[in-house]
Amino acid sequence: MNQSGLHLAIIMDGNGRWAEQRGLPRPAGHRAGARAVRAVVEAAPALGIGTLTLYAFSADNWRRPPREVAALMGLLRRFAIQEAQVLAKADVRLSFIGRRDRLPGPMLEAMAKSEALTATGRSLHLRVAVDYSARDALLHAARHLAQAPAATREGFGALLGSPDVDLLVRTGGDQRLSDFLLWECAYAELMFLPVAWPDFGPADLAACVGDFRARDRRFGGLTAPAPASAR
Repeated sequence: MNQSGLHLAIIMDGNGRWAEQRGLPRPAGHRAGARAVRAVVEAAPALGIGTLTLYAFSADNWRRPPREVAALMGLLRRFAIQEAQVLAKADVRLSFIGRRDRLPGPMLEAMAKSEALTATGRSLHLRVAVDYSARDALLHAARHLAQAPAATREGFGALLGSPDVDLLVRTGGDQRLSDFLLWECAYAELMFLPVAWPDFGPADLAACVGDFRARDRRFGGLTAPAPASAR
């Protein structure tokens, strides 16, 4: 079981721009991005990644042109349907985070079926954020917290239903969190890459994890001095 390993979160940015730079319609970039997801998921367990959370569609993405939103919803539905069998065979659990009350019925049906089919996966927990907003998630948890005045940080985190993030990677060149896992990223290591998501592959993933493992994570404390014998 690998789900106690590294929690990697990725903001998969740059799909539309990748397509536009090649004279293609924006949905072509999203389709290329879906292929990149498969390659990254296949490589993740061997790198010690236990949980992989991907930002696929934010609550603010509803502001995009209706045709692009419809294309994204169709792509996400096809991903849930087509990848579920593959993920199940690879012992990968697939789940979705975010609101579900605004999603199309066929999308909800595909999500539920894929979650059920992969529920026993243990090599990796793949979490896909759809219609997700960290601020909305925090507000929802705070409403429940009001009923439990003795709540702790750990308890509040449990209300969010998401483990702390160890490493957050954003592709596409922008350097912001964009309302993604704000509480969970309190002590996350951050990496912002110029590469567009469709061009991000297993080698990039391995480089990010290697960089992460070389970092000194102090969590507000101090690095322990090396033993005298090691100096």
